[in-house]
Amino acid sequence: MAPSTSSAVTLRVNGEKYTLTVDHRTTLLDALRERLDLTGTKKGCDQGQCGACTVLLDGRRAVACLQLAVAAEGREITTIEGVADGDRLHPVQQAFLDLDGYQCGYCTPGQICSALAVIEEHAAGWPSAVTEDVRAGVPALTADEIRERMSGNLCRCGAYAQIVQAVARAADQAKETVA
Repeated sequence: MAPSTSSAVTLRVNGEKYTLTVDHRTTLLDALRERLDLTGTKKGCDQGQCGACTVLLDGRRAVACLQLAVAAEGREITTIEGVADGDRLHPVQQAFLDLDGYQCGYCTPGQICSALAVIEEHAAGWPSAVTEDVRAGVPALTADEIRERMSGNLCRCGAYAQIVQAVARAADQAKETVA
């Protein structure tokens, strides 16, 4: 008897559980978009290079086009649909809206999911490739730090200046909330 090429998986997406039977080769991106109708996560390059499909897995960034759905079982998946609190936008979403960091909007869901993780990583003191002194504690979240940390997300419209401003504003608001 040939081994099965599909499995039943339970995915926890935006706080809800979904049980699906998927081919073992099904990417998380395709499961989200085609099986769960969560189309906010976009398919860009389908090679993990553009970041349009960025979601959060257990709070960490992941490109959903390179993640198999079966490997995401048991992990908390957050897509752009799960970022807002009901009708109230998340501060990162609001900053993108206020500062015009979205233009055509295609890359925006991935940009926002990445920005959420960037703010958390920075607050936790994780250095980036441009952090001058990794022993000095939490570095300042400068425009260079933001650009480096967001570098896995491409914007074909060129809204980078506004995206950097939006991430900086949301990070400042997050610091104020904690303080």
